This record gives sequence, C-alpha cells and structure tokens, in this order.
Amino acid sequence: MSLAKAAQRYVENLEHELQRVKGSLRRQGFSYSSEERILSKYVAQLLPQDHSRTVVDIGAGNGVRWSNTYSLFQKGWKGVGIEADGEKFSRLMRAYRNLPQAHACHYTANPDSIVPLLKSLGVESGFSVLSLDIDGNDYWVLKAVLSEFRPALIVTEINEKIPPPLRFLCKYTPDSRLRHHFYGYSIAVLEDLCEEHHYGLLELEYNNAFIAPRESAQAHFVDAVTAYSRGYRDRPDRKERFASNLDVETLHSLSPNQGTEFLRDFYAKELGKYYLAADRDSLAKQIRGIDG
Repeated sequence: MSLAKAAQRYVENLEHELQRVKGSLRRQGFSYSSEERILSKYVAQLLPQDHSRTVVDIGAGNGVRWSNTYSLFQKGWKGVGIEADGEKFSRLMRAYRNLPQAHACHYTANPDSIVPLLKSLGVESGFSVLSLDIDGNDYWVLKAVLSEFRPALIVTEINEKIPPPLRFLCKYTPDSRLRHHFYGYSIAVLEDLCEEHHYGLLELEYNNAFIAPRESAQAHFVDAVTAYSRGYRDRPDRKERFASNLDVETLHSLSPNQGTEFLRDFYAKELGKYYLAADRDSLAKQIRGIDG
C-alpha cells in the first residue's frame, strides 16, 4: 500500500471513529434527530421478547452518521445495510467491521429487485425493523417490500414540505436524484399506502414517519393530519430547522385545490414526473390512467 493510500485510510478510519464516539454521546444518538430514541421506544412497546431482532436499512449511508439502525446492530441485532453510493458503501463496510451480525450490501434499491434481494439474504417475512431513506424512490421500494414482507416497525422518509390532504408522489425513475424540494412522497400518500397494506401511522419526526401493522395490539395510531401537525408543522423550531422550506411555507395556509395549483407552478420544470392531487381518489385515478 502506498504512503498516500495508507494516510487516506488512516484519516477515514479516524473520521469513522470520531463519528461513532460523537454519536454515542449525542442525546439523540446516531440518528439525525430523535429517530433512534423513537425506534427504541416502539421496539420496547411493540415487539414481543421472542420476536426476531432483524433490521433492514435501505439507504444505510456510511452506517454511523445519521443512522437510525447503528445502535441496534451495536446491541447484537442481525440484518443488512444496503447502500448504492460506492464511497458511502466503503465506509459502511468499515462501520460494520466489528459487528458480526451486520451485513453490508452494495446495491441500488429498486422495486423490481428489492424483494428477491432480501429473500436471497435470508431476511424473514416478518422481520423487526425497516429503515428506508433513499431520497427519491422510497414509496415504490416500500410498496414492493410490503407486497411480500411485513416488518413489525418501519421508519421511512417523507417529503415534509407537502401537508395533508395534498397527495404528492414522484414517479419511479431508475436514476432518481435528490433535487430541491422535488423527491419522495407526502405523508398523505404514505397514509394511503398504509391503508392498502393494513398499517397505521404512529408518529412523524420532522420528515421521518413511523408506521406499524394494524394488528399491533399495543400501538396507538394517528391520522396523517395529526401526525403532521405534531411532528412537523407545529414544532416550535421548524422554521429554523427547515429554513430552506420557507419558499413553500404558503402551502400551510392554502386550500387543497389552491395547494395543488401552487405546486403545479412550483414544479413546472418537473412536468410529467410526478402525481399530484387534492384527495386519494383523484390520485388513484391519475396512477391508474398512467399505469393502466
């Protein structure tokens, strides 16, 4: 190994160790906000003691920084972290190096192959925790996973800018890239997907929604409006924390029809790349009209 490569490896290892130590000291843990704490709360409430401790992290990043699942692997959980970006994947492998039950997978998640991938990795149909954050095709990948798996607890990123009852959903694109305000899906679309698969919303933490199967006896479910109000819109630090969202702040004062008109203008450059509706039936008709 050349001196330059050895130095680079040393710096990368040092950076990883610093992230690990900082994460262990932060009140919210390794996750961006309080997702780690919220996950722990629901694991304790909803998972029976004899339930398998298996986690799937799709969009695992470097495995430590802003991770919802690293603390679970530290506790001895088994599972897989899936990451598409090559540089992040290299760091993910280092993060999992001393976690014998954590498997790093270099893969671009898509709805056609995510189910075969998870099956090939031996993930059981009723595994414990799914964390999903891929900045684009999250809805389509989650829909595919729920077609054959039933995770006991899911945390998934939504597009927090778009309040219910507005339905916003980016169409699936294989080369999806994160763009300013244009990605993912709104919480109202997630609520529709939950109803389709008999799941319910537990809560929203800014832009991460927690959901669980409706048959979870200890779960207390809320509707999208309540989750959105408590978890994002009415948070006292929202405007400071999400200052980049101020250009769509007006959405909170518009009627559903006015909101859809605003977003059509706002997303003018993305014409044909998304679905947008003021209610569930209208969105369903749009999707059927394109897909059918």
